Amino acid sequence: MNQGWTYHDQVDRSGAGLTLLDFYVQRYRHSSRAEWQERIEIGQVRVAGQHRSPQTVLEPGQRLTYHRPPWQEPDVPLSFDVLYQDADLLIINKPSGLPVLPGGGFLEHTLLYQLQKRFPQETPRPIHRLGRGTSGVMLVARSQQARAHLSQQMRDRQIHKVYRALIGPEQVAAPLSDQFEITDAIGKVAYPGLGYVYAATPSGRTAHSLCQVLQRRTDSTLLSVTILTGRPHQIRIHLAAVGYPLIGDPLYVAGGQPRSSTVDSLSVPGDCGYCLHAYSLQFVHPRTGLKLQQVSPPPMKLKR
Repeated sequence: MNQGWTYHDQVDRSGAGLTLLDFYVQRYRHSSRAEWQERIEIGQVRVAGQHRSPQTVLEPGQRLTYHRPPWQEPDVPLSFDVLYQDADLLIINKPSGLPVLPGGGFLEHTLLYQLQKRFPQETPRPIHRLGRGTSGVMLVARSQQARAHLSQQMRDRQIHKVYRALIGPEQVAAPLSDQFEITDAIGKVAYPGLGYVYAATPSGRTAHSLCQVLQRRTDSTLLSVTILTGRPHQIRIHLAAVGYPLIGDPLYVAGGQPRSSTVDSLSVPGDCGYCLHAYSLQFVHPRTGLKLQQVSPPPMKLKR
């Protein structure tokens, strides 16, 4: 069991006028109306620190807390290798299955929590994210100054990231060029249980991926993918959008859309099984100004 957690919200214009129960039902759809009502009635949810009824009408600016009691988190691989470290940063090799940040039932079984345990005198913070099922190289800042500098590099697209991806065998009806690019926009689409997920949609934000075929096999195709933007689940969505979902992807299907699901048979973005590895990372060191590049050896099925 973990130690539990307190979630904080502040009532904004969209929440003002709603009952306390309706606020949580509409904003956090992972739980049913009956579950939220029980939590409010037993005092796990409070308004400005006070126990209120589920029918309390909310006002703008009010602060809400949900005290979630300790729970058993799913088992995940918690160990990771440090590929490089100095006083300013860490480069680590994240295993597939380990979430980066809390969410979806994970709190202590996350990379962030494990970093804080390993470096208790510091405030290590990942500069970018990898999906739970994605393995490979990740950049972590060890100080606020390094974090600010590296985050600016991310915004300026100065951090160069290359991935290895495994898709199905080449289709006669949709042959792949040795090199190709994908520019489908990525944004939010409605999805049961979660409210929304990211997918290929004309109303989304610009996204750009460069792909190179490394190896054509009888049962699969190995790709190198460089992302020029950092949209959520970009590689998974982009490859699915051109008709080649990642092998084993439980969520995205051809067209870059989420698999048809019901609340009772729901695939979520954090589900594992797909074949994606962050292979290399290149950036400018925040203190020395020198370019650094780090490679994470891929798993066997993603090797050439």
